[in-house]
Amino acid sequence: MKADIDLEIGRKTFTSGLLPELVAVLRRSRPGDLVAVIGDEQDIGPELETWCRFTGNPLLEATVEKGGPRWVFRCGTLAVPAEDNRPVGSRLWLYTNFDCNLHCDYCCVRSSPTAPRRELGLARVRRIAREAAELGVKEIFVTGGEPFLLEDIGEILLSCAAVAPTTVLTNGMLFTGRRAESLRALPRDRIVLQISLDSATPELHDLHRGPGTWARTREGIQRARAHGFRVRLAATVSTDAEAEAFRQFLDEEKIAAEDRVIRRIALRGAASEGVAVTRADLVPEVTITVEGVYWHPVGAEDSDLLITRDIFPLAESFAAVRRAFDREGEHANKLARIFNCA
Repeated sequence: MKADIDLEIGRKTFTSGLLPELVAVLRRSRPGDLVAVIGDEQDIGPELETWCRFTGNPLLEATVEKGGPRWVFRCGTLAVPAEDNRPVGSRLWLYTNFDCNLHCDYCCVRSSPTAPRRELGLARVRRIAREAAELGVKEIFVTGGEPFLLEDIGEILLSCAAVAPTTVLTNGMLFTGRRAESLRALPRDRIVLQISLDSATPELHDLHRGPGTWARTREGIQRARAHGFRVRLAATVSTDAEAEAFRQFLDEEKIAAEDRVIRRIALRGAASEGVAVTRADLVPEVTITVEGVYWHPVGAEDSDLLITRDIFPLAESFAAVRRAFDREGEHANKLARIFNCA
């Protein structure tokens, strides 16, 4: 993980001068800066983690590089938009697959045309939906990868929509042929299509997602609307200026507030830069992949956000997420914040 500031500490520990070094680096850093602590003593790891928790500077990574330990922490709390309180378990995310027709350079789960499918599967989705109905799930989000690569995506979405209003995240480029037939069979009043469009013009979108993708996505948006679907537009941006430019575009397009999602690139997966987020920053949104149950969809490949390998019974996996949230609250000096994916 690339850092903004490197702090070489040699053999210093908390009993031999490390604390003043950390205080000094905080004073010259800005909120959100990433600080790499590079030393010779692996033993300070637990104390450094405790200091990070106590001071509200989350530890993001601990590695060994060039034979020595390296820790990276973020300065300060994460500035993300707040929302109304959302009960843990009211939102359920399903990663139906991890392969994709695109290779976006910031994908938080490293999806691409060559990524293994790692399919959740229709039978498993149907069981999840049945059990979710008994757990008070209010919204289901289906994502990937690109869900419309799956032959049975229509049946998957019908199973979910029978339980709760369902949003499917897609790049909108595959609404032709048999996939168009699957789309037309879906209930318009229960399914929303959240289509990724990163900018008002092709340049930025195509830079991240590939040449020609902006135009094809715009065609997909038009097809979805022609079929009578509610479409939500979602942009992933690098800067405040990009976010503001996209808001102006949405205003010109007369897109309703509830059909807009603008989020920053998260420093996860394939991203080489972005907002570094940890478990302490995120209100959990139960996320299920074929590998297990995760804290949040932004890190559905990352071991630090894995809660349990056991999906079923669903009531127990939901309870495991809530227990983990309670434990996190015991350590935190601040409230977790919501990082919007939808």
